[in-house]
Amino acid sequence: MWETLKQGLMDNRIDLAFLPEMDSQLFYEGSAAPKRLVQFAVLLALATVIATFGVISSSTATVIGAMIISPLMTPIMASSAALTMGAGERAARSLVLVALAVAGVIALAALLSLPIPTVAFGFDTNSEITSRVSPGLAALLVALASGAAGAFATMRADISNSLPGVAIAISLVPPLCVTGMSLAKGRWNDASGSLLLFTTNFVAILLAGGLVFTLGGLARIAISDTRTRRRAFLVVIGSTLLLAVLLTATTVTVVKSASDLANAQITVRQWLSGAQYSIPQISVNPSNVTVTLAGAGDLPPPGQLATQLSRVLGRPVIVDLKVVREQITSVPAP
Repeated sequence: MWETLKQGLMDNRIDLAFLPEMDSQLFYEGSAAPKRLVQFAVLLALATVIATFGVISSSTATVIGAMIISPLMTPIMASSAALTMGAGERAARSLVLVALAVAGVIALAALLSLPIPTVAFGFDTNSEITSRVSPGLAALLVALASGAAGAFATMRADISNSLPGVAIAISLVPPLCVTGMSLAKGRWNDASGSLLLFTTNFVAILLAGGLVFTLGGLARIAISDTRTRRRAFLVVIGSTLLLAVLLTATTVTVVKSASDLANAQITVRQWLSGAQYSIPQISVNPSNVTVTLAGAGDLPPPGQLATQLSRVLGRPVIVDLKVVREQITSVPAP
C-alpha cells in the first residue's frame, strides 16, 4: 500500500511551471504582500466572529462556513513548504504570521464572549464545544490525512480547488475560538483541551505536508543545506510523537469514562429492578456517582447500590442519590 501511495505521489510531482503560482499563493512577499496581509487579517477576523457565534449557538453549518473562509491554512502550509525547501527566513516569517493569527483569534473570541452569560455557552452540553475540548488519537490521524491532502492539492494546479474541502476536514479557527471563549469564562481545562486540538492540527499539517511536498519534488529546489531541513523536521516529528502520547492518554480516559458510565447505568437499573422509578440522569466522577431518580414508592436500600457500584467500578465511590417523588393519583372508574 505504501509503495503504491509513494509511486502515485512521485508520478504527480510538482509542475515546475506551476511553481511560481504556488509560490505566490503561499508566501506573503513582494509588492503585493501588504494588500494580501490586510485581506488575510480581515478574513481571519470575520471567520473568528462567525465561528465564535456559530459555536455558541451550536450551529454546525455556521462553523463550517467559518472554516471555509478562514485563511489560516495558507501560512501553515507555507511553513511546511518553506521547511521542505530549507528556506529558514521564509519559514520564520510564516510561523510568526501563524503565531500572530493564533493570538488574534483567541483574543477576539474572548472579547466577543465576555458580555455573554456563561449559561448561554452550554460548556457541558454544546456539541460544538465538547467535541473540541477532549481531542483523541483520531484527531491526529485526521489532521495528518488532511495535511497530506492540503499539500497535494497545493502542488497540483488541476486539483487546487479541493482546498476548501480540506479546510472543512481540519479544524483550525473553531478550536481557537473555543480556547478564547473558555479563557473568558475561566474554563481552564476546556481552554487547554481546545488549544491541544489546534496544536495537533498545526503540527500534523507541518509533518504530513512536508512529507508530501518532499515526495512531490519540492525538496529538489532546496535553498539551504539539508541539515537545516533535517533538524526542523526532527523537531516536528518529535512534537508529533509527544502529541500522540498525550492524545492516547486522553483517548484512554474518555473510553474509561464511557465504560464507567455504561456500567453504572446497568448497575442502577439492576438495583431498581421492580421499583417504579425512571432514571433521568447518571453522572460518574472519580470519587462519586450522582443518580437522579423520578417515581413513586419504596426504593431498595441505598447502601446496597453504593456497594454494587464500588464493586463494578473497581474503586470506592460515594453515591449522591437525588429522588424526585411523583404523586400517583387514582381516577375513579366511570
